Amino acid sequence: MKLNRKDILGIQELSVEEINLILDTADSFIEISTREIKKVPTLRGKTIINLFYEASTRTRTSFEIAGKRLSADTINISASTSSVVKGETLIDTAKNLEAMNPDVIVIRHSAAGAPHMLAGLLRQSIINAGDGAHEHPTQALLDMMTIRAKKGGIAGLKVAIVGDIAHSRVARSNIHGLTKMGAAVFVAGPATMIPRDIEKMGVVVHTRIEEAIREADIIMMLRIQTEREKQNLFPSLREYAQYFSLNRKNIGLARKDVLVMHPGPMNRGVEISPDIADGPHSIILDQVTNGVAVRMALLYLLTGGNS
Repeated sequence: MKLNRKDILGIQELSVEEINLILDTADSFIEISTREIKKVPTLRGKTIINLFYEASTRTRTSFEIAGKRLSADTINISASTSSVVKGETLIDTAKNLEAMNPDVIVIRHSAAGAPHMLAGLLRQSIINAGDGAHEHPTQALLDMMTIRAKKGGIAGLKVAIVGDIAHSRVARSNIHGLTKMGAAVFVAGPATMIPRDIEKMGVVVHTRIEEAIREADIIMMLRIQTEREKQNLFPSLREYAQYFSLNRKNIGLARKDVLVMHPGPMNRGVEISPDIADGPHSIILDQVTNGVAVRMALLYLLTGGNS
C-alpha cells in the first residue's frame, strides 16, 4: 500500500489502513536511531523546511533530527527571526518558500486551519505540526505507535485523557485516532474545559479524574493550555491539582499495568506528580523516542519513499 496523499493535515481524514501504514513504516525506522552512525541516504537531495510560528521543543527538534537521519537538507525558520516581524503575511512567506523549491514544509501555527490553507496554495507537501486548538496529527501518531508497541495493539483498550480537553489539539487528534483504531476513550477535566457535544466524537465524558481512569489501560495527562484561554477556567492551580492531578493515590484505580503518557511540556505538581512522571508506569520518554521515527516515516512516505 502507498500513502496516496500530498499532505498530512489531520488524523480525522486518515483511514485505519493509512494509520497502520504510517505506524508500520515508523517501526522500521526505530533501528536507525540505535546505530552508531544514525544516518541513511534515503532522502539525500530532498529539502525539508520547518516553519514554526509557535514555540516548540520536542516537535521541532524531532522533525529536524528525522530529516537529517534520512540525509535530507533541513532548514528551521522561527517566526521571531523571520520577515513575519516586519509584517509579512503567512501566504507571502509560504509563496517565497515555495519559490525556493523545497520538497516538504512542516508548519506549526496558532491559527486553526493554517496548514490546510497552505496545502491548497502550494505544490509542496505540507505537514501539520499543530494548528491552534485544532489538531496535532504527528503527536497522535507517535502516541498510537507507543501504545501499540507497549500493549501489542490498540483495539479494546480503555484510554483516559485528562486535563484541558477544550484547548488541546493533542486530545482532538488522539480521540480521532484512538477511536478509529478501536480503543474506548474516556475524557475528564473541569466542566469549563470540556467542549460542548464532545460525546459526538465517540468518547465518554467525566468531570472527575477518578471516574475516567478507573480500570484504564492508558492514562494520558494534558497540561493547561493557558496560552489559548481567554479567561480563567478554574479558581487556582492548587485547586486544579487537588482535583485533576494524577498521583500515587488515584493511579491505584487504574489497571495494575497501566501506562502513563504526556505530550509535554509537563507542569509537574499540577497535572501530574513527579513520582508518577518518573515512575515505572511512565512511558513519556518512549513517546519522545517514537516521535522521531514517526516523523521519519512521514517524510519518507510523502517524498516518494513508498514507491
